[in-house]
Amino acid sequence: MGFKSLLLSSTAIATSLQPSLAATPAGSSRPSQRGADAYGFVDPLIGTRNGGHVFAGATLPFGMAKAVADVTEDNQGGYASNGSPVTGFSHMHDSGTGGAASLANFPIFVYPGCKNNTVDGCVFPKNQRSVGIVEGSVSARPGHFAIGLESGINAEITVSNHTALYKFTFFGNATGDAAVDAPLNPLLIVDLSDLPDSRKNGSASIDPKTGRMTGTGTFSPSFGFGQYTLHYCADFQGGSIRDTGVFINTRGSSEPKKITVQEDSNSPPLSAGTYAWLNEFKAGEELLARVGLSFISPEKACKNAETEIPSFNFQDTLSTAEEAWRGKLGVIEIETSPAAKTNDAISMDDLQTIFWSGVYRGMISPQDYTGENPLWDSDEPYYDSYYCIWDSFRSIHPFITLVDPHSQTLMIRSLIDIYRHEGWLPDCRMSLSKGWTQGGSNADVVLVDSYLKGITQGVDWKTGYEALIQDAEVEPQVWDYEGRGGLASWKKLGYIPADDFDPYGNGLLTRSISRTVEYGYNDFCISEIAEKLGKRDDYEKYSTRSENWKNLYNADQTSSINGVDTNFTGFLQPKYLNGTFGFQDPDFCSPLNNFDSCYLNPGGHETYEGSAWLYTFFAPHDMSALITTLGGPETFVNRLDFFHESGLLYVGDEQGFLPIFQYHYAGRPAKSAERAHYYIPSQFNTSTAGIPGNDDSGAMGTFLALTMLGIFPNPGQDVYFITPPFFPSVSITNGITGKKATIKNINFDASYESIYIQSATLNGKKYTKNYLTHDFFLNGGTLELTLGPKESTTWGTGEDDVPPSLSKK
Repeated sequence: MGFKSLLLSSTAIATSLQPSLAATPAGSSRPSQRGADAYGFVDPLIGTRNGGHVFAGATLPFGMAKAVADVTEDNQGGYASNGSPVTGFSHMHDSGTGGAASLANFPIFVYPGCKNNTVDGCVFPKNQRSVGIVEGSVSARPGHFAIGLESGINAEITVSNHTALYKFTFFGNATGDAAVDAPLNPLLIVDLSDLPDSRKNGSASIDPKTGRMTGTGTFSPSFGFGQYTLHYCADFQGGSIRDTGVFINTRGSSEPKKITVQEDSNSPPLSAGTYAWLNEFKAGEELLARVGLSFISPEKACKNAETEIPSFNFQDTLSTAEEAWRGKLGVIEIETSPAAKTNDAISMDDLQTIFWSGVYRGMISPQDYTGENPLWDSDEPYYDSYYCIWDSFRSIHPFITLVDPHSQTLMIRSLIDIYRHEGWLPDCRMSLSKGWTQGGSNADVVLVDSYLKGITQGVDWKTGYEALIQDAEVEPQVWDYEGRGGLASWKKLGYIPADDFDPYGNGLLTRSISRTVEYGYNDFCISEIAEKLGKRDDYEKYSTRSENWKNLYNADQTSSINGVDTNFTGFLQPKYLNGTFGFQDPDFCSPLNNFDSCYLNPGGHETYEGSAWLYTFFAPHDMSALITTLGGPETFVNRLDFFHESGLLYVGDEQGFLPIFQYHYAGRPAKSAERAHYYIPSQFNTSTAGIPGNDDSGAMGTFLALTMLGIFPNPGQDVYFITPPFFPSVSITNGITGKKATIKNINFDASYESIYIQSATLNGKKYTKNYLTHDFFLNGGTLELTLGPKESTTWGTGEDDVPPSLSKK
């Protein structure tokens, strides 16, 4: 059987593992689908094209090792479904990040043979050695990735927590895309590089007897400052050693057996590392490569590999990974409806793929580096790759709290331990490094959200509260990567001035509007936990400060788009130290006007990744006051409609999530359901380009999952907005109490014409509130929603039915 035939056979086998839905007769019922059984619906390739940057490779839930083939273009996640060639296989990645690429340290590259049967007949530099992908050869499922290369190699990948395992099967011999007449003598290299080419220094060695390769490199983080050092230990099984040595730039040699490189004037840094050249293989033979990783030492990397994958057993390692994912997915249960489409509605098959893939992406990061933190000694867990909590507080952490409270508990303990040893909670963190702060101190929101939802086991909430107060009261010297800036003005004036005078610290003097509203919400969250802890003075202080968003509201500010008046007046605007307003066009930095102009740079303007239109809606803790400020419920709904329908909102930025559900506060939950069903599936589908923007470590995935479950949260508060789930019934089993919470749609309609709640019962009793609290998920129970084709004028519309607001307490 030839190379491409075997690849097609592998694809057929993978396809056969997918659950068969098409066989269900139209109109029939279907048994409930548990996450453990829905494993086959997960498609890790969704979001690997058009800037989605989703990590498509093999990982455990929240695992440190994340292995995949790296391509040359749009490669923040390593692999991208854009047809660009492969430069190597590396073992650590992040998922869905924007900006620069990260990690992908110490890639392996395998040559089936070298031209003229000499080591220097192989092409070593990363920017020259790339090889094309066999069309149709790529497949992925949780814990497994497979790809065929035109050089004559089929690669499969799986992982344990700190170790990647590769299986390379040889079917031909080519360098690049051209076949060469040379023996099948594989050459395996480990390159002291990373994806962003940030290496500062590195060293590598190889044992000529065993072929074991070990090494160390120091690199830069992708969205922060400082450096980190990582170590590896690579062993292989299969074949016998012909020769070993080192390479640098374009040449290799069997002597010496060690190499060291330092930062120099070469850009990118020269490829350098070690190689193992093997004796002749037969077509179809396999080479296994195991790569252990550690932030502690090469010896620890070897120990990790030997402990986790002692026997190179690919199938056992893969089975363990598969079971880990089935266990995580298994807390969710959905009942599905017939697969047939009605009125051009998306099929239930595709909806399940979208849903389960979103659930999966919500469990890729943050990453569990416990036992791998060289920065301080601690018995506490250590998680990394939080990336920017500015993104993740909105959906990722509330989702993890809901479906995996144990992991969220470990993450909270880790955040508090970071404060304990570094003095501040992070707003962004990756690769053991401090990341850039985008707005407020939003770890405050994550801590408080978890506290309100019963995340307590082993958590030192006394120190946690201390960390919150530190953010609120003490300005760091450099607030670009921790804490808040402009606190003197915040406390004295009640806003961040556009021309702020801040002699107490330094940072980017931009984003005065977005920082003001985020600082206000951060303070509100602190007031919630202060109230729970009986700290009345703190409650009064921070709840009062949370209303500072009003100080930037310019009631006279109008908005025109392309010269046409929107007929809405009153927007947040920049304000100066002297109390006068400045001006930023309300639609500036929206998709309609200079969308890419509000980032982290000195000219980044007064809002961040969004417009004043967007930030004027951001008062999540006092929507009642905001609705009144904007002219009352009817005007508010009209304004929110315009925001969604004019092109001003981009759901590919996380700030766009909450406005979908803010109709609830105006007593119009049906409008929230309409918006949810517009954005899903119009902006989300099963294709490799099936998400808007990048996934931001799972933010888009968890937005999908929570919305399709019908329980999107207001993060930082004990509030879940009720909208009809996208399935007849959904259930979540709580990981703390073991209780099951179920939401059922009565009169479920697969065409999604009946998406309006007419009435509801909670555990058999009439329920009129349009939101739930976390007690429902802790205690279990059944919420039944009776649906109809028209908006109800009674359910969820009353003053007592809407979620709480600070001004209504």
